[in-house]
Amino acid sequence: MKDVRIIEIKESVFADNDRQAEALRSSLKEKGVFLLNLMSSPGSGKTTTLTGTIAALKDSLRIGVMEADIDSDVDAKTIAETGAKTVQLHTGGMCHLDAEMTRQGLDALGIDDVDLAILENVGNLVCPAEFDTGAVMNVMILSVPEGHDKPLKYPLMFEVCDAVLINKIDVLPYFDFDMELVKEYIHMRNPKADIFPISAKTGEGMGEWTEWLSRQAAEWKCK
Repeated sequence: MKDVRIIEIKESVFADNDRQAEALRSSLKEKGVFLLNLMSSPGSGKTTTLTGTIAALKDSLRIGVMEADIDSDVDAKTIAETGAKTVQLHTGGMCHLDAEMTRQGLDALGIDDVDLAILENVGNLVCPAEFDTGAVMNVMILSVPEGHDKPLKYPLMFEVCDAVLINKIDVLPYFDFDMELVKEYIHMRNPKADIFPISAKTGEGMGEWTEWLSRQAAEWKCK
């Protein structure tokens, strides 16, 4: 009986994507563009948080946004109303973006007049975490209604993120959500992750988050 060849497809796909991601980061570095990959599950308040972020930073940074969804342009229309450059990316049913898809999005957006490019990734806590988009930093949003156990259930998402925004803290009194415990779980997965409790609706905590992001973008240009 002949031996059967075994090809590790997934490993090969990731290796190729990682090379493209590094090339994209190098290109962005040369152009002085800071690319942020923003991830979360659906309904976490990602677009509302992004709207508040743009409002806080638009006078100091030229911002461009790529809205990634399986379908629709609802979020892109919302972001366009902020005055930020916006492009809608349809993934054709895919639950994530990879480095090549991100590059195509940046080309469509046009980054010659952009300091901060933000990719609002497809909403879920699994697939987006597996693919390096070429972003300088990854940030994810965990909303209070989702529960404080998510770092235990979706470890990779928290492991790959430089910062975690805990959104909807205005509804903390109505949910069984332990803030100290979720911070412990996050740092169990990623000791270096910065954590920002926020309410995108009321604006609470948004100042700390946007100051952090502005500082990261400035430091990236100086490196």
